[in-house]
Amino acid sequence: MPARAKSILMWIVVIFLLYAVVTNPDRAAEVVENIWDFIYGAFSGFARFFSNLAD
Repeated sequence: MPARAKSILMWIVVIFLLYAVVTNPDRAAEVVENIWDFIYGAFSGFARFFSNLAD
């Protein structure tokens, strides 16, 4: 992907995220919380898996 196209795409994503937060902050906070829960759950699962391997 050319650098200019990548830069334009990044700006579009940033502008969309700002728009989403400004127009509906409660929903945006809920989405971020769900993403965080997913990431935390994934790392917790990996930790449990490797912990069980070590036993």
